[in-house]
Amino acid sequence: MLGGHFVHARAAMTARIASLHIYPIKSCAAIDLAESPIDRAGLAGDRRWMILTAQGQFMTQRQWPAMALIRPAITARHLELHAAGMPVLQVPLDDSQLAAVARPVTVWKDTVPARDESAEAAAWISQVLGQDCVLVKLDAQARRPARPEWVERWREGHADLAQAFEGEHAFGFADGFPLLIANQASLDELNARLAAQGQPAVPMNRFRPNIVIQGEWEAYDEDHTAVVSVGPVRMALVKPCTRCPMPNIDQLTAQRHDEPGRTLAAYRQFEIGVVFGQNAIVDAPAGARLRVGDAAEIELDF
Repeated sequence: MLGGHFVHARAAMTARIASLHIYPIKSCAAIDLAESPIDRAGLAGDRRWMILTAQGQFMTQRQWPAMALIRPAITARHLELHAAGMPVLQVPLDDSQLAAVARPVTVWKDTVPARDESAEAAAWISQVLGQDCVLVKLDAQARRPARPEWVERWREGHADLAQAFEGEHAFGFADGFPLLIANQASLDELNARLAAQGQPAVPMNRFRPNIVIQGEWEAYDEDHTAVVSVGPVRMALVKPCTRCPMPNIDQLTAQRHDEPGRTLAAYRQFEIGVVFGQNAIVDAPAGARLRVGDAAEIELDF
């Protein structure tokens, strides 16, 4: 059923938001939130910045696991960057240090305009990562739509829900969609398999979700879920999240391991790849917010 077309009925289930997370700089550490504004671009502040090599290639933990050790914080006026042995770097949120002219940057198959942050920011990150880097911020005029082939596929299979999700779903530097939603029960099931092999449990941060849901959602029911609703906010689960080796990187130490990737690949391998979590698009009214503990209604497809 993953990614397929099917005739569906629907059953509502209830759960709650267990945690909320943003990643202001693509592939750097998370900020854990008690609440967050949300709109069609996802959670506010998520992946608005990105690190490039001196040659302009976007950087991720896949090749540079030490990016996990760059820990952001957001204050009223600054994006703050923290790393062991380094002074705190403050990047103004008012864009006063941005380059005057945007330049094109590429994330996978998408090219969007971005503007360089200060030379000071570049030098700080370069020192942490041990090579010349540039910090860029998504330009205010950038329009990067969620993967249209998956959005349209979902809309075609859910005609009764499709109208709410019409129009643009532009977002930042995430891999392909505004949100990544994970199911706590699925992680619990994975950890049970790891324990049976004598392997330690892994935390949810290995999978870098934006929203973790817990409650009346059985392990991997997200594979067959149409919509997750939290009050007036609706999130359509449009594409399973395929997994590279990043979940094998300890987010606290940046050390690589064999697990959980090896175990996950043994039972979650599908035609599109190894799957954990679901990418989502959003329908939300102006001013909408999500809070940890909010009730979430799960609409399952059969």
